[in-house]
Amino acid sequence: MSEPGEGDLCAQAEGIPQIPNIYAPPATHAKAWTALIERTPVFVYFSQIFSVRPRIHLANLAQRQATNELDQEYDFGNLCLLDLLGFSAKELSDLAALPAPVLPPNQHDQNAMAAYRTQVDQWQAQLDDRHYRLNAASVALTKMVREVWNDDQVTLNFVADGQYLKVVVQDDLGVEVELDQRSDGFRWLVSFFVVFRAQAKGKLNNAILLLDEPGLSLHALKQQQFRKTVSMLAKDNQIIYTTHSPFMVGTDELHLVRVVEMKDRQTGTKVHSTLVVDDPRSIYPLQAALGYELAQSLFGQKRNLVCEGLTDMWLLEGVAGAMREAGVTTMRDDIAVTPAQSASKVVYYCALLRGQRLKVAALLDSDAAGDQAATQDELVRLVRSKEILRTKDHYSGPVTRTEIEDLLRETLVGIAKTDLGWDVTATAAAQSGRPIVDIFTAEITGFSKYKLAKAFLRWLGTHGWSDLTTTEQTAWASLTSAVNKAVA
Repeated sequence: MSEPGEGDLCAQAEGIPQIPNIYAPPATHAKAWTALIERTPVFVYFSQIFSVRPRIHLANLAQRQATNELDQEYDFGNLCLLDLLGFSAKELSDLAALPAPVLPPNQHDQNAMAAYRTQVDQWQAQLDDRHYRLNAASVALTKMVREVWNDDQVTLNFVADGQYLKVVVQDDLGVEVELDQRSDGFRWLVSFFVVFRAQAKGKLNNAILLLDEPGLSLHALKQQQFRKTVSMLAKDNQIIYTTHSPFMVGTDELHLVRVVEMKDRQTGTKVHSTLVVDDPRSIYPLQAALGYELAQSLFGQKRNLVCEGLTDMWLLEGVAGAMREAGVTTMRDDIAVTPAQSASKVVYYCALLRGQRLKVAALLDSDAAGDQAATQDELVRLVRSKEILRTKDHYSGPVTRTEIEDLLRETLVGIAKTDLGWDVTATAAAQSGRPIVDIFTAEITGFSKYKLAKAFLRWLGTHGWSDLTTTEQTAWASLTSAVNKAVA
C-alpha cells in the first residue's frame, strides 16, 4: 500500500503488495494473505485542510489541470469544490467562454432565423443548467454548514462571474462578502466540508480517516459543535482524531476516548484503553472537559440569585427554609443561590449565567465593596436596576453600611453569646449604627463569619421563623419578595 502524503486525501493503494520472498508462505497462506490485503481499509492521514479559495479562475485552473502542472497545496481544495459541484474546471470555463449567438445578417431568412433560435435555446439551456446546479450546491453546502455553525442566518452562494467562480457568504443582513473575509474558523469549516464531502463520494468511501488536531481555529463552543460533524462523517468513514483541546472531548463519549502518552523515548508511545496512565498530565484534556461539564451543571436552574459569599447563601437558604416551614411566603423553591466569593466577582457570575440565557439577580451588601460592585458598568449593562438588590433597601434600623447579617442582628448577637461564647451585647446596644460584623471582628479574637452562620443554622434546628424578632421578620419578608420579583 502506498503511504499517503501529509494532507493528501487522494493517496490510495496502487495494488496488492507483493509478499517478500524471505517470508514466502505456503500456497494456502498466500491465498489467505491476499484475501486479507484486499479487505484492508485505506488509511488516510492528514494534519492540515486544503483551503477553498474564495475566487477561482476557471480557465487557468483548467489549463494547469490539462498540462499536469497543478499546485496540490493551492489547487486541491478548488478541485474538490468543483467535484462537489459536479463540474470540471474546463466545463465551467467553456460555458463562460461560450459567446452568445449572433443574429444572422438577413433576418428575413426563415432557415437562418430558425437555426439562430435553436442556438439561443441551447446556449440559454447551458447557462441555466450551470445556474441551477450551482444553486443546488449552494443550498446543500449551506445546510451542512448551518448544522455545525449553529447559525440559521448564514448562507453560502456559488457565483459564476465570467471566468471566475466565487464563493460568497451572506449574513443575516443580506450583505455578501467573499469567503476569505470571514473568520479563520469559518473558512476552515467550509474547507473541511468541501474536501471531505468531495472525497467521500469517490475513492475514500469507507476509508479510515486520521485527523491531527482538527478544529484548532474554531471557537471553543464551535469545537463542541464540531464533534457532531465528526459523528456525522463517521456514518460513512471511520474517523480517528487526536486533540489536546478539552472541547473536542465529549463527556458523553468517554468510552470512545483513548489516552495516548509518551513518558520517554525509550518506552515509546502508549495507547491506553483505561484512564490508568503513567503520566497524570496525559489526562488533562479529560479533566478539563469534565470540569467544564461540572461547571455547566452549576447553572442548571432557570432562576438564579448571585450573592457575595458562602455565608450569605447559608443565611438566605436557612431563613427561606424557616419561612417555608412556618407557611409564610418565602423565596421560590426553583431559585438557585450562587455565592461569588466576593462582591467584585458578582458581575462575572452574572455574566456566566446571562450567557446561558438564564434569569439572574444580584444581592449586594450596602458596604463600600457592595457600593462599588453595584455601580460597575458591566453589572449595570448585564442586569436591570430591579435585579440589583441591596440589603439597605430592606433594613429599617440605624446601620448605614448594612450587610446581610444586620438583617438578623438581634438573633445573631444572642446566638453568638449562648452558643459560641461571644458576648458583644453591650457594644451592639451602645453602637446600634455600626454593622454587627464590624463589632464582632473588633471585639472577638478569632471571629469567623462561617462559625457564626453555622451556629445560626444549628439554632434553626430547634427554633423557627416565629423566634426571629418582628423587625427581622419584616426585613426578610421584604427581601424575599424582592428576590422573587427580580427573577420572575
